Amino acid sequence: MLKIPDALVDCHWLHQHLDDENLIVLDATLPKVTNKGKEEIQHDVEIPKARFFDIKNLFSEENAPFPNTLLTPEKFEQRARELGVNNDSGIVVYDIHGVYSSPRVWWMFKAMGLDNVAVLNGGLPKWISEGYKTEEKKDKNPTTGNFTAKYNSRLFVDAPYVLNSLNKLEEQILDARSLSRFQGQSPEPRKGVRSGHIPNSKSLPYASVLKGSELRSKEELKSLYQQVNQEDKPMVFSCGSGITACVLALGATIAGYNQLTVYDGSWTEWGSLHDLPIEV
Repeated sequence: MLKIPDALVDCHWLHQHLDDENLIVLDATLPKVTNKGKEEIQHDVEIPKARFFDIKNLFSEENAPFPNTLLTPEKFEQRARELGVNNDSGIVVYDIHGVYSSPRVWWMFKAMGLDNVAVLNGGLPKWISEGYKTEEKKDKNPTTGNFTAKYNSRLFVDAPYVLNSLNKLEEQILDARSLSRFQGQSPEPRKGVRSGHIPNSKSLPYASVLKGSELRSKEELKSLYQQVNQEDKPMVFSCGSGITACVLALGATIAGYNQLTVYDGSWTEWGSLHDLPIEV
């Protein structure tokens, strides 16, 4: 059975293992919220065997007040089974932007107890640029899987946890939004959300951990995280709505850190709740 070697795999590795029996390839593409009104990348081909992992419509709570809210373990288990996921599956996740929404799915599976999962470094753009085969997008009807969720509540946290954390100063909160949004100089893309950032948090835009469509090297990532977390504290990652915070979680994992968590509601929740403190 396929054992995935790391949280990040390259296109050559995936191509070598495409025919492995327990491999599942997931396309976890989401449009970028900051790209509204701009032309999106064409999305009419996929990596062979890929199944679409619908973050927005199937793997987020439908009636939650904030976008991309994590499903309950029971719902996640059911929908993962419908995708054909088994307890012994090896999963590689990609997206059409490079490394954007795919780390969210990697982190969700880890939180639900499946560790045999990785992100494809560079995603579909890298796969195509290296000359590997694609196929026309088509719906898949996989056999129902037997995946059993075993939720680890330490990997996703809520607003009360973050409020308590910033008061104790025991963890370093890192914000994946752009610096201009962090500083309150650019308006938030969602109506009704205040500008600014969580007190005592630091800015680490998710683009800074990338080089083009790929994650930076382990050495470069170590240097980046050391600059914003000099005291080597456990880290809490936030962003706009819980998507690119997971890019920071992936980068920190590759850099060798392991005391990591993601604030699921992120700034959309924090900036909408007027009883929570902000800095500009």
